[in-house]
Amino acid sequence: QVQLVESGGGLVQAGGSLRLSCAASGRTFNDNGMGWFRQTPGKEREFVATISGSGVNIYYADSVKGRFTISRENGKNTVYLQMSSLKPEDTAVYYCAGRTGWGTAGSTQEDEYAYWGQGTQVTVSS
Repeated sequence: QVQLVESGGGLVQAGGSLRLSCAASGRTFNDNGMGWFRQTPGKEREFVATISGSGVNIYYADSVKGRFTISRENGKNTVYLQMSSLKPEDTAVYYCAGRTGWGTAGSTQEDEYAYWGQGTQVTVSS
């Protein structure tokens, strides 16, 4: 059974930092693009960051560019999202997602991801 498990969420003050982890099990995602998305109540899930299987190609949403960093450690089948200079508007449930098959590149599109984690809550207080 393939699983993506996020961890590292929590409550932090504005300006603070958090590091999210996404550990995959059941299959390797070393050749596949991975992504982070987030969702707040009443809104659609939105793209945050994506990284290619090689880790070379990375893309961020404009809202997080310069503050968030996505990385991966293929030997551990894990993807990270380092979040700095957090703002109250970053408050959301953060989801990790993984592509399969020929999906070696990252993607900003939800429907190109086959596997999703259960999400981890990030709350930024003002």
